[in-house]
Amino acid sequence: MLYLIFLQLLGLLLLLSRSEEAKDVELLTLRHEVAVLDRQHGVRPHLSWSDRTVLAALARHLPGWLRRHRLVTHHTLLSWHRRLLRRKWKQEPVRMGRPPISDELTALFLRLAHENPT
Repeated sequence: MLYLIFLQLLGLLLLLSRSEEAKDVELLTLRHEVAVLDRQHGVRPHLSWSDRTVLAALARHLPGWLRRHRLVTHHTLLSWHRRLLRRKWKQEPVRMGRPPISDELTALFLRLAHENPT
C-alpha cells in the first residue's frame, strides 16, 4: 500500500515538474485520439491522412515515454513514412537490352540484303 502511494506521489511530482507546453501537447494529442475513436466507435480505428498528419506533428513534441502509449507509436509513424516514400519513388522497371526495331526497318534491311548479296 505504501508503495502505491509512493508511486502516485512520484507521478504527481513528475507532472508538476513538466512544462506547460508539454502538458498542452499531451492534452491536444489525447483529445484528437478521443475524437478519432469516437468517430469509429467499436471498430479498429482507420486514420485519414489529416488524422495522421495531426498525430504525427503532435507526437514529435511528446516525451519518449509518452509516445510509446499513444494510439500512434513511433513504429507506426515510420511505417507511414516508408509507405509515402515507396509511393513517391515508385518507378517503372528498367528494360534491359536493345529497344525493338520497327517492322519497316526490318523489311528495309531484308530488301537491302537481297539486293546486295556481297
